[in-house]
Amino acid sequence: MTNGWNDKHPIGAPVVVVTHNAPQEAAKWPRTTFVDGVAGGIARAKEVAGDKHVTIASADIARQSLDLGLVDEVWVSLVPVLLGKGIPYFANLTSAPHRFDDPVVIQGKGATHLRYRVRR
Repeated sequence: MTNGWNDKHPIGAPVVVVTHNAPQEAAKWPRTTFVDGVAGGIARAKEVAGDKHVTIASADIARQSLDLGLVDEVWVSLVPVLLGKGIPYFANLTSAPHRFDDPVVIQGKGATHLRYRVRR
């Protein structure tokens, strides 16, 4: 649908896509890496990011990463809008319960962001 943003992610970051079906024309997107498996995807994203943060932008990949112990922090943004339908980020956790430290609260304009460190 987005044609891989023509290989230019809106925030300018390189992208790692976890998929069992990488496109045959993957070379068309040189800033996008396709990997098979969540653990490999997180490892590759860390390599690509270097000393920067890795963000998981998929509910199911976030859930699997949390269950695999690959998540250091969970950020929740509260926005005064209810959209109705969607994919729950924390449905079907297999290793629950997961424990977090007290949140760091960041009050934004029109949203409140909560940052929770994952307890190990």
